[in-house]
Amino acid sequence: MGTVTNVLLCSFVVVIAQAEVTLKPDRPFLWVQPGQTAVLECCYTNKGKLESFKWIRYFREGNHTIGPANVNLTDLVTQDVDSKTSCGVLNFLTVQPEHSGMYQCWLKDSKRFTHGTYLHVYKPVEKIIDLSEGTKNKILMAEGVLLLFCVLLPSAILLYQSKRHNNLEMKKVKMQEENIYEGLNLDDCCTTYDQIERSQTQGQYQDVCNVMEEEEEIQLEKP
Repeated sequence: MGTVTNVLLCSFVVVIAQAEVTLKPDRPFLWVQPGQTAVLECCYTNKGKLESFKWIRYFREGNHTIGPANVNLTDLVTQDVDSKTSCGVLNFLTVQPEHSGMYQCWLKDSKRFTHGTYLHVYKPVEKIIDLSEGTKNKILMAEGVLLLFCVLLPSAILLYQSKRHNNLEMKKVKMQEENIYEGLNLDDCCTTYDQIERSQTQGQYQDVCNVMEEEEEIQLEKP
């Protein structure tokens, strides 16, 4: 009976302690390169009281997730407390790839884990060709000139072909007109015109003569 009572009392104390503590949002993740520094924080409010805590982490090893495991504090990995903001601080002076993992604070008094921060240590992609900024700007300028040339050259070719086609059409029309005039013989035209005029003139005189002869014949027939 006494054991049950103790368990209930401890549970009640833990519930009260958890109700008094409010966890603040942690930074979700942090990406750093090997050799850089990193700072992780776990913050909370507990009516101005500081709680004892320890840092734990989860990490991948092969295909398995290991944790929660206590963070080994060394000269390069140190733990601190910010009493003004009620935050536990974990400092990495020189980050290494094996430091990657999910870090949380275990608040001993309230028996709670903070939200945690995932620390990812990545190796930057090595540059195959290391170019200076001046060289990059020159390459971009050359690309712009080539692009402009590729746009203008087809347009110029189309304009030249269109102009050439128009010139050929004009020459063709002019040659057709010259061929029409070359087919006509001016001497023949003049001779034909003279013949037409002479036939018309002779026809008029012949009509007059015929009328006079008819009148004479009429007069002779009269008694």
